[in-house]
Amino acid sequence: MSADYQSVPQNEAAKRKVEQMELEEDDGGVGLKPTLGLVQGCTVIVGCIIGSGIFIAPGGVLLGTGSINMALVVWIICGVFSMIGAYCYAELGCMIKKTGGDYTYILDTFGPFVGFIRLWAECIIVRPCTITIVALTFAKYMAKPFFPDCEPPDESVRMLAAICICLLTFVNCWEVKWATFVQDIFTYAKLLALFIIILTGFYQLSQGKVENFTFENTEEDMTKIALSFYSGLFAYNGWNYLNFVIEELQDPVKNLPRAIAISCVLVTLVYVFTNIAFYTTLSVPEVLGSEAVAVTFAERMYGSWAFMIPIFVAMSTFGGVNGILLTSSRLFYAGACEGQMPEILSMIQVNKMTPAPAVLVVVSIGLAVFCLPYLRWKHPEWERPIKVSLIFPIIYCLATVYITIVPMIASPVETGIGIAIILTGVPVYFIFVYWKNKPQVIQKLSDGFTKLLMKLIVVLPPKKSGADTMPKAEEAPKINVDA
Repeated sequence: MSADYQSVPQNEAAKRKVEQMELEEDDGGVGLKPTLGLVQGCTVIVGCIIGSGIFIAPGGVLLGTGSINMALVVWIICGVFSMIGAYCYAELGCMIKKTGGDYTYILDTFGPFVGFIRLWAECIIVRPCTITIVALTFAKYMAKPFFPDCEPPDESVRMLAAICICLLTFVNCWEVKWATFVQDIFTYAKLLALFIIILTGFYQLSQGKVENFTFENTEEDMTKIALSFYSGLFAYNGWNYLNFVIEELQDPVKNLPRAIAISCVLVTLVYVFTNIAFYTTLSVPEVLGSEAVAVTFAERMYGSWAFMIPIFVAMSTFGGVNGILLTSSRLFYAGACEGQMPEILSMIQVNKMTPAPAVLVVVSIGLAVFCLPYLRWKHPEWERPIKVSLIFPIIYCLATVYITIVPMIASPVETGIGIAIILTGVPVYFIFVYWKNKPQVIQKLSDGFTKLLMKLIVVLPPKKSGADTMPKAEEAPKINVDA
């Protein structure tokens, strides 16, 4: 522990705990601990992927494709697309064993500026918006049984969403095992709900309910079909989240690719069969006119038991919020370890070994996949326990360009607003990250505030592990990951 932090007052219990950790060299001292096994890895991925998307997104996919059969094709392609990306991430995760996921890969490949812009977009736009959307969806469906004939009041929905976020924030701050336990339970619950829907669909198929499965009225405008992929990929979002907590995964070389493969195949099969089940009962107009396809399906099929589906949707989204919080905190923790976020976010709670401060602050994946062929060319000497064929990252990057550029042309105003928001990170980077020689008064204020938070939250800087010994992106170009 550095001299700067030895002067931080601690109560006697905390002092003894810190001294004990400093003596336990074999345990790695203060730092993130590998507590996640293969099953927990799978539930993190499945729990993060399956949120509100499968219950809501079918209408968005169908709107862009025009026909049910074409919609099913899009769902399958989105699943294969996610599998290819996950396959590439398996090599990156086993090669660069550092918390942070694609932020870390971009940082080590393209340097601190591009890495910071990636982190800024996640911090300002992606993670807060995702958590808010999923939490509001949870609150809406949790309140729905109490307001069967009308929409729940907005104030109640927002309050319930805030309670959901605060509760799960506490769980993630308090204990990693608590967070993974919540993730396990709610992942099983959401899979149970989807399996019930799938079994209902199989029954409907056995009764000859296949009249909706046609290519009639398939959309011929490729721009609209490209937009349909956004709804599909939104439902598959989360397959890369296990890479954000790789330092906490036991035997990552073996468990990371296994967890990714099992989870992505399982989710793709569940999504495709769930959509088939929906379309055995609901027609195109019914799907397009429904805010939540799963609820409409339940009302048609389950009668008085239909109220169970909104509860299952709420449980699904509750688990989704937990998974996003679990991985988001590790992203901001990784950014702080690289000096691109406030230093307090890089510290670990001394009793629970969780990145508590980071939990409290809650086109990039394609760029991260591009890191794979670039690093093959730039650093062939890096150890690669898994080595994928280059055809997969090439296919993924080309597909990313297509589904990104085409909608940009179709929606230039929205695209411009999004780019402008991301570019607000440029002055932030040069003022707070790139500018090292700040005035002494600013540095003292920053250090004092950091030490105050350290005492309030009882956190310490993490002990450097072998995975953290890789030189940062701005250092010498010759890098050996085994150093």
